[in-house]
Amino acid sequence: MTIFQNGHLKVRKLEKKDKFLLTKWLSNPKVLEFYEGRDSPFDIEKIEREFFLPEDNEVRCIVEFDGNEIGYVQFYQLDEETQKSYGYTTENVYGADQFIGEVAYWNKGIGTLLVSSMLRYLTEEMQVERVVMDPQTRNKRAIRCYEKCGFKKVKLIPKNELHEGEYEDCWLIEYCT
Repeated sequence: MTIFQNGHLKVRKLEKKDKFLLTKWLSNPKVLEFYEGRDSPFDIEKIEREFFLPEDNEVRCIVEFDGNEIGYVQFYQLDEETQKSYGYTTENVYGADQFIGEVAYWNKGIGTLLVSSMLRYLTEEMQVERVVMDPQTRNKRAIRCYEKCGFKKVKLIPKNELHEGEYEDCWLIEYCT
């Protein structure tokens, strides 16, 4: 089921068969350097546990470009506890995570197209007021992409995410309508 499309880019709902794609991408050290960590590769069982739980509130999707499956995106309404920890009280705030799993598609502007298309979908179709993400401060390529799409740095979150055995600082970034 297609969630949204923008030219050559299509985002569709995650299907059971996609577990093999996710396993391929999330066992690649180049991808894991920025997503989850190289010390934590995924196998089929871990993919099924992390991505296919029925009680999840995330909308989990596969990203296609020119008909090729190249990445993953998920978005979700922040729970009350997370909203409060980030300093939000009454707004309709969503979070998002994404990666391009096919390394050959990196540095071609597809991430920017994906994020900007996702923002348009969330704000226009779902009436989301704010979208937040918390990239690691060292992930400069991703942060540059997000800033091109209109995200602003809100605050530094020290030692926010365990990555390869160490807690990494992250930026709380937001996009406001």
